Amino acid sequence: MDLKSEDTIASGQTAKKQDESWGSLATFIVKLAIIVLIFRSFIFSPFSIPSESMLPRLWNGDYLLAAKWPYGFSRYSLPFNLPLIPERVMAGQPERGDIVIFKHPVDGTDYIKRVIGLPGDTIEMRDGQVILNSTPIPKQRIADFVIPVSPNTDCAWAAVREDDGNGGSECRYARFRETLPSGKTYDVLDFGSTSADNYGPIIVPDGRMFVMGDNRDNSQDSRFPAAPAGGVGLVPQDNLVGRATVMMFSTDGSAEWVLPWTWFSAARWGRIGDGL
Repeated sequence: MDLKSEDTIASGQTAKKQDESWGSLATFIVKLAIIVLIFRSFIFSPFSIPSESMLPRLWNGDYLLAAKWPYGFSRYSLPFNLPLIPERVMAGQPERGDIVIFKHPVDGTDYIKRVIGLPGDTIEMRDGQVILNSTPIPKQRIADFVIPVSPNTDCAWAAVREDDGNGGSECRYARFRETLPSGKTYDVLDFGSTSADNYGPIIVPDGRMFVMGDNRDNSQDSRFPAAPAGGVGLVPQDNLVGRATVMMFSTDGSAEWVLPWTWFSAARWGRIGDGL
């Protein structure tokens, strides 16, 4: 065998190894994509908080993981709402007090609210007091909620804007603690008298849920008829996507992509890892 033949064989072997390498890489990428798809569809999926409707618990700029299995699976569990699951399977009903992610009944966007009423419950509001099955949910005034002003946060009309002592500003709100019949507690903000402070009574129909934002006077929730980019009405439980579980990351919005050190200074480190 001459040198030219040997070079040809060696070249062929090299090309074959390169093809095998590319094939292995492609196989790995496909397997990884399948694993990620399964994980996001049926186990955990990330969600971001784009507004202040769930203050004081969730802040604009929070990133959380939602558990996908507690309420069952539907096409809303899949990327792009692929219609591969014709109806909700392994369905589970949320509990009052759960923070749930669901698809808006009209425009299909992701919303996050707290479940207050379940099928058969009678819900009413009088002067900002939630009344569940004819019994007011206990509402206790607690220490004010204070949040720093940042690109992701500014003071709403009911806040008191103050100097934070470090050259910045902060917003102070009246905060209350509600306690559900189960004993579950959560904090809410109340801006004072507004048009949405009186509602109902209504009975939650089968297959629906009554949800509210914790920032009671800055939330488009079940008190408002379902409308694009607005209220959600009585939300079908079939629209459930998952249950908020843990805080994955939080940023005040001051980071700039071209300045990597700001990625760290903008992080709200104390919020990361909090259970929800």
